[in-house]
Formats: sequence, structure tokens, C-alpha cells
Amino acid sequence: MEEQVVLVDEKDNPIGLMPKMEAHERAVLHRAFSVFILNGKGELMLQQRANNKYHSPGLWTNTCCSHQRDGESNIDAGQRRLHEEMGFTTELTELTSFIYKASFDNGLTEHEFDHIMLGRYEDNPVINPDEVAAWKWMPLAEVKKDVEANPKNYTVWFVIIFAKFYDHLNIN
Repeated sequence: MEEQVVLVDEKDNPIGLMPKMEAHERAVLHRAFSVFILNGKGELMLQQRANNKYHSPGLWTNTCCSHQRDGESNIDAGQRRLHEEMGFTTELTELTSFIYKASFDNGLTEHEFDHIMLGRYEDNPVINPDEVAAWKWMPLAEVKKDVEANPKNYTVWFVIIFAKFYDHLNIN
């Protein structure tokens, strides 16, 4: 059975469920999250999306991201997906949220109420190759410079988050 996403209004109130691909084909607003993991040196763990992803394959992005399941808290969803994609769990804190809409060349559209979460981790991940092609630690200031200079190398939501919420992430 295809994964369902939680449809929401502009205040993040749940209004129904829809299969994930249908929500992206119809550009319906749904709940999502983006996890950012920092280490003690102020470096961000980036992941390169696997080449088989249905959109944004091979692009660099935050540590992990996905969609909450029906009845699942934002934090529980973030921890679940962090373990599924990167092979570890850690405590997460929700920082902020925002709505964005972006269309892709394949006809799909992300229209998400995205919850940004932050965690700390010092070790190397054990990546799931079905989800992640590569990973690296990178100082936040360097990420910001590279996102501004080479936005096409990054996912659209990551570029938006770095433009709008960098100060929320840069808490060292």
C-alpha cells in the first residue's frame, strides 16, 4: 500500500489523508519535516539524495526529510526517518515551520507545511543506499556560501531553509 501523507490547512490542522504520489501530482498542502543534525564543531551532516528518488535525485540536502504518518508526532516522525535513512537516532528539537510550494520537471509539486528539527550527533551515520547516495559534515557557514553560489546542487526546500532560517540553525 502506498504511503499516505497528512493533508493540512495553512495552520497545520489535519484535514485528511492522501496517497503520497497523488498529493505531489495534485500539489495539495501536506505535512512534512526536515531534520538538521549538527556536531560539536558546528558542522552540518548533509546527505546527497539517492539517484532513484522520485524528485531531486542526486541533490544535496539536510540530514533527512520526509512526511509524518497519521497520528505521528513531528519528533517521532523525524526520529523514525533519521533511523531509516541515516542509521541512527538522537534527540530532536522542533525549531520552526513554514509553507513552501515548488514544481519539478517531472510534473510533481511539493506543497508542504515543513517542520524544521535540530539534533546533535558526533559519529558517522550508516546510510541506507536506497535513500542516500553520500553524506558529509560541512561547517554551516560554508554550506551557506555554497548554497548561495550553487543553489542548483541543493534541494529547493534546503535552499529556502538556508535563506530564511539560517540564524535558527546557527546556534553554536
